[in-house]
Formats: sequence, structure tokens, C-alpha cells
Amino acid sequence: TKCQRRATEPCGEAKFSDLIVLPAVTVCGLPVTCLSLLLSFCSLLENGQFPDPADWAVADVVDYFKAAGFEEQATAFQDQEIDGKSLLLMTRNDVLTGLSIKLGPALKIYEYHVKPLQTQHLKNNTS
Repeated sequence: TKCQRRATEPCGEAKFSDLIVLPAVTVCGLPVTCLSLLLSFCSLLENGQFPDPADWAVADVVDYFKAAGFEEQATAFQDQEIDGKSLLLMTRNDVLTGLSIKLGPALKIYEYHVKPLQTQHLKNNTS
């Protein structure tokens, strides 16, 4: 599978200009769908391991969503003081209604980021 994104635009709210085709990749089990997020993941890797989101501070959560292309929506996580532990406890409804962000970005945030982070965290902590 291939994911098409523009290098000059963030993943969340892309306005396409220069097309880049990235192969669909995962980093530590998480889908990486754009160049900026891939580069952010590379800088976060510690000894080949992605840091456990349960250890993230509010600023880390905000930085994660900014890197994923949700610059505007990242402030909602700051405003609500969502740290990594809180992020891992969030339900779909929490993201869709509790953060007061538009429905489209909220759906993407939950399905492509929060849910995979939760799934990977569970896999890593039940083995």
C-alpha cells in the first residue's frame, strides 16, 4: 500500500502541492503516513524502541500531534492537560466530544493515532 502526501504540508490538513509517495510503514507497530511524522519518530527512538506513551508529559503529547500535522488540534490536548497516561485512557467519544475539535480531525486523531497508540501500549505491556 502507498500513502500519498505532500512534503510541504502537514499530514492532518494537507493542501497538496509537491506530491511525494511514501510506502506505508510502521514504526514500533504504529502507522506512519507522512514524512514529518516519520522524521519525528526517528528522533524519538531510544535504543531502537519508541518511548512508551504512558511516560509522555503533556508537552510530548502536544508535540506528537503537531508532528502528525494536527497543529491546530494539538492545543486542545494542552488545554485539557492530556498527558500520555490520559491519552491511553481516552475513548472515541472523549476525542470526538471532549476536546471541542472539529469532527473530521477528531476522527483521524482517534482512528490513526490514539487507537494505535493504545493497541501498541497494550501489546508491549501484556507480553
